Amino acid sequence: MLTPDIQKAYTAILREELVPATGCTEPISLAYAAASLRETLGGIPQRILAEVSGNIVKNVKSVVVPNTGGLKGIQAAIAAGAMAGKADQGLQVISSIPKEQYPAIAAYAGSGAIRVACSDTPRLLDIRLTGWLEDHQALVHIANNHSNIVRIEKDGQVLAEKPVSDSPEDGLTDKSFLNLRDILTFANEVDLSLVSQVLDRQIQCNSAIAAEGLQNSWGANIGSTLLKEYGDDIKVEARAWAAAGSDARMSGCEMPVVIISGSGNQGMTASLPVIRYAKKLGATQEQLYRALLVSDLVTIYQKAGIGRLSAYCGAVSAGVGAGAGIAYLHGADFEGISQTIINAAAIISGTICDGAKPSCAAKIAAGVDAGILGYQMYRNGQAFHGGDGILAKDADSTIANIGVLAKQGMQETDRTILQIMTKDP
Repeated sequence: MLTPDIQKAYTAILREELVPATGCTEPISLAYAAASLRETLGGIPQRILAEVSGNIVKNVKSVVVPNTGGLKGIQAAIAAGAMAGKADQGLQVISSIPKEQYPAIAAYAGSGAIRVACSDTPRLLDIRLTGWLEDHQALVHIANNHSNIVRIEKDGQVLAEKPVSDSPEDGLTDKSFLNLRDILTFANEVDLSLVSQVLDRQIQCNSAIAAEGLQNSWGANIGSTLLKEYGDDIKVEARAWAAAGSDARMSGCEMPVVIISGSGNQGMTASLPVIRYAKKLGATQEQLYRALLVSDLVTIYQKAGIGRLSAYCGAVSAGVGAGAGIAYLHGADFEGISQTIINAAAIISGTICDGAKPSCAAKIAAGVDAGILGYQMYRNGQAFHGGDGILAKDADSTIANIGVLAKQGMQETDRTILQIMTKDP
């Protein structure tokens, strides 16, 4: 039975996690910090020192920053935020920059005024911008999640400060109580009026950018390639729509995405396959809402143990979540959804994250495929079992194992990926 405490806690997590963002969230976090820096200084900084963690370097290097005229990289993200960003819009900080400002942003980004250094920090998400304007100096520090400003200074005076730890969940709602049985109880019984607004926004925003990705040429066009080569079977359609959203987003589309665990790619991967399956099956709006709750929360549950940024590809976690949501739409019970998660995790866990870029769309397609196959295996009486590789006896223990693998086991992998990425190609 759904208790008031569970309903309140899970609703708070969804409202915190399912928020809109324009563009890949790592460059947007930089732009948000830069816009806050400009507001603190009272003008555009004459020069900026950006000290950032390795995973920021990794996830900003190859993606187009929206509303910059096609620019990529850390300097472009900072320049857009510093010159024209609106900090009060959060992760939509650069969503309303007019085209007339693109040349000035490009000039600022290429002027040498922005110096970048990779900081030695245990935090995977860490951004420290120091800026100078005439006789004034200011600092904005973001840590652990994309909009978590932990310190603002001006001329040596601390204007804002909050406690900061090395936990990737720092400043977020506690998720240690998440478990699969409560997730399904919540999805089955929650008063949908408490969550319909965030789910409607997820459906509308993510469907719109996926449609854009299919209709026009973005990135490597993984979504449209899948439909062209394999037809419009629902299993292909689910992969194609999720991939197409990433095609557009990674290549600078200005349309907003509703993110999960700080990632637009994960937000689209967890939602779009479920949305397409619901349409194919003729599901009611209520059935779609409840299936999305399963997919979203299973994704969040996995990412709580992994962390916001990792060498472990987040599309895998969201693909597993999508598989769980699709199983729910088909009427699977706790056992069926649990086995779907275990099967899907066995298929593709360990896929690396080597930064945000067009090939993320292909990894998303593979992640969704694993989620769907995980359910099809269960439906046909087939299963992977605890003790096989990293799998445990149940879904909760398997998710815990994945968290250990991603957070601890892949630390050296993350460092090696960054070393490779920062070499000359």
